[in-house]
This record gives sequence, C-alpha cells and structure tokens, in this order.
Amino acid sequence: MANVTSLQNSTTTFGNCPDEGDSIQNVYLSLIYILLFLVCFPGNILAISVYIFKMKPWKSSTIIMLNLAITDLLYVSCLPFLIHYAVNGENWVFGSFMCKFIRFNFYFNTYSSIFFLTCFSLFRFVVVVYPMSCFALQKRRWTIMACIGVWVLSLLLVSPLIYLITTKQTANRLICMDLTNAEPLDFARWFNWFLTIFAFFVPLVAVTLCYVVIICTLARGPHTQSAYKQKARRLAIVLLAVFYICFLPFHIFRGVRIELKLHPVDCSLMRLFRGIFTISGSLASLNTIGNLILYVVVADNFQQAIILICKFIVKTQKK
Repeated sequence: MANVTSLQNSTTTFGNCPDEGDSIQNVYLSLIYILLFLVCFPGNILAISVYIFKMKPWKSSTIIMLNLAITDLLYVSCLPFLIHYAVNGENWVFGSFMCKFIRFNFYFNTYSSIFFLTCFSLFRFVVVVYPMSCFALQKRRWTIMACIGVWVLSLLLVSPLIYLITTKQTANRLICMDLTNAEPLDFARWFNWFLTIFAFFVPLVAVTLCYVVIICTLARGPHTQSAYKQKARRLAIVLLAVFYICFLPFHIFRGVRIELKLHPVDCSLMRLFRGIFTISGSLASLNTIGNLILYVVVADNFQQAIILICKFIVKTQKK
C-alpha cells in the first residue's frame, strides 16, 4: 500500500509540470515527418514494385525485405496525420480512433521492423556459418512462415496500446497520447519494460552476435571472395546502424521519460528529457530510410531493376 501511495504522490508531483512540446520541437518534428514522407513513400512503393516484378525467383532475403517494405509503407502513409498534428501545435482533430490507429501503427512498424531484420540476420547467419546445412532453411515456405509469425507476434505485442492510447482534452487543445503519457502510468511503465527487454534488447543481442560471427567467419575463410566480404561488412554496418542509432536511443529515453514521471523531478529536467525523447523518436522513424539503404545493399540487382523501372517510366511519359 505504501508503494501505491508513493506512486500516486510522485505522479501528482509531475502533474504540476506541463507535458507539452514547444514550437521548436513541433517545427522539428514536422520537418522530419515531411522529409520521411517525401523520401520513403515513393521509395517504398518503388521497392515493393521492384521486389514483386523484377526480383524473381524470390529468395528468402527477398521475401523478408518485401514484408519489411510493406510495413514501412503502412507507417509512412500515416505521416500526413502526424505532420498536421505537429504543425497544429499538438492539437489533434481526427478523433480518438485515428489517434489509436496512428500510434498503434508507429509501434507496430517499430517492432515488426526489428523482428524482420532479426529474421533476416538469423537467415544470413545460417547461410554463412553453416552453408552445408542451410538448404532446407532456404526453402520459401520457411521464410513465409517466419514472416507470418512476425506479423502475428508484432500485432499481439502492441495490442495493449489499443487500451493505453487515447485522446486527452486540456485547456486549449486535444492531445493524442503516446505510451510515455498514457494512463494508467504504472501499467504503461511495465508494458514499456516488457517491450524494451523482449522486443528490442533480445533481438539486439541476437543480431549483434550474428554479425560478429559472420564477419569473423568470412575473415577466416581463405576462399571467400573479397567482394562478398565487402558486401557482408556493408550489410552489417547498415543493419547495426539501424539498431544502434535508430532504435536504441528511442528505447532508452522512452524508459527514462516514463520513470521520471513516476518520481518528483524539476520541471526543467522534465522538459529537457522530453526534448531528447522527441529527437530519439524521430531517429526511430528514420529507420525507414535505413531500410531503403538496406534494400540496395542486400540485393545485387536491385539497383539495375530500379534503373530499368525509371527508364520505363520516362519512356511512357514521353509517349
């Protein structure tokens, strides 16, 4: 009972601090979202077109990357709503259902991306480290089953957000709540730690170990072509950058922001970490650009397929 009382008191202490972004943060977010939409909306449509029409027969990596591009397209399609929300001074005008859907879509994209990239890394690990025993794993039905599992698991993991996320009326605006200011805050806290540990740090460790072993295996292999080694290094750099630059700061500062709400802190410190969390959240969104780079690195003929599609579009426009 004492712990519950202290939790309520600390939450009340935080309640004296206004939990809203300033105009600079809103301008920053709107610019980031506009950039993402202009780059990633056509980019993912192009990537999906390339994978469907120009990359046959499909390999395991092609199937995983196609599913990743679809989840990214679902997310960037919702960015106009977030752009309007930031430009409008965090005043949500699209109703409670759309607030839940947009926030849900962001977290679904985040964790489905993490799981798809983890699956891709595990497949690469088996192909490189155990090449003689990977033929059964390379069959498309195993990849399709893994992708279906990622879709189902991601939906189940973020489903509590339907309960947590809602709109909240303040003095002069309607706020679309996020996980960091969801209510009840104690449940949001434990849900955050569950997501952080099992849906991020476990895949992070798995992916890191996979590429450490892959790079070491290729370095010891005297018969491995240098071009293949360079491609493996580029792939490891891009994929680990997505995890450590895009996802890691977001999970760290999301947890810090929630914990600060449960303890009495100075309002200036709370505003500081809100600003840092805003930046880390934009970094998490930038994983969609990292994924576009990954498509080019993974597939050897992806660049040629894009050039052919662009030439076809130019010819049709001239006619």
